[in-house]
Amino acid sequence: MVSISRIKDLGKEFPSGAIVNEIVGEDSNGQRIDNFLIKRLKGVPKSHVYRLLRSGQVRLNSKRVDAARRLQSGDMVRIPPVRIAENNAPFKKKTVKFHSVPFEILFQDETLLVINKPAGIAVHGGSGVSFGVIEQLRTRHPDWKFLELVHRLDRETSGVLLLAKSRAVLVELHRQIRAGLMEKRYLTLVKGKWRNPRQSVKLPLNKYLTAVGERRVAVTTSAKDGVTAHTVFTLKKSWHDFSLLEAELKTGRTHQIRVHLAHLGFPIAGDDKYGDFTLNRKLARSGPKPGLRRMFLHAFAARVTHPVTSRTLRLEAPLAKDLEEFLSGLDGA
Repeated sequence: MVSISRIKDLGKEFPSGAIVNEIVGEDSNGQRIDNFLIKRLKGVPKSHVYRLLRSGQVRLNSKRVDAARRLQSGDMVRIPPVRIAENNAPFKKKTVKFHSVPFEILFQDETLLVINKPAGIAVHGGSGVSFGVIEQLRTRHPDWKFLELVHRLDRETSGVLLLAKSRAVLVELHRQIRAGLMEKRYLTLVKGKWRNPRQSVKLPLNKYLTAVGERRVAVTTSAKDGVTAHTVFTLKKSWHDFSLLEAELKTGRTHQIRVHLAHLGFPIAGDDKYGDFTLNRKLARSGPKPGLRRMFLHAFAARVTHPVTSRTLRLEAPLAKDLEEFLSGLDGA
């Protein structure tokens, strides 16, 4: 048997020809096997992980298994050798500097942590990011036996972010999300004059890859080709060229708020994927003083039932300082 500790960091390759047999610990009890593998095979494309499962190269207790199977403590997972070619060039591990960023804690107990995530920090490492929120917290608290993200925020999005300190809490909060029991609200500034005081938007979304391999999301005309996505927008304030909206997520799809607004003709100010790029450059350069150098999207509130105490938690993060200052510039323009 080959120890899991021999897997090289960043998931570039396993020891050549080696099979890894790992016994599932308590921290992975109840986890789906696809997520279990994705976490361990860092840097390996998800499509390749699912191919390993479909082909039967991954075995659970010596049997073939589908991606949705949930693990139990004591299970044995067979992970086959994995190698990712990189233009035949030898892999060189980069030296990474760890820049610690303080996080404002909105709530914390033995089972749950809620922080106010700053903009500009990814929630997890990958895609050129070495230390995201989760890696920083794990580094600071090596005594915590378990810490996982309950949900995600885009790198440039600030605000309320929930993390679970136990597998049972994570599973329960995910259940609340799937059942639509967790309430999440955002503040966003869009280009244009929004007219409706309150508007419910139900437009299915579809993920795709660009010609250069970047992931994107778009509204699809056929519900069969996409996933249901529902956002409720409430107008909070308007200016001549901009509108401040509250966005309530009824579903939690990737880039849901950004894509819904862009499709309706109201791109988020500063959005570098779906926004008005000419406007973004203007706002970053000058705009109303001070300029806007990131996407104006802030997760300002969440409501959730505590998985252990059953108490309703109302969590709020004040609007980030840079966004507050930009709005003040609009008021004075």
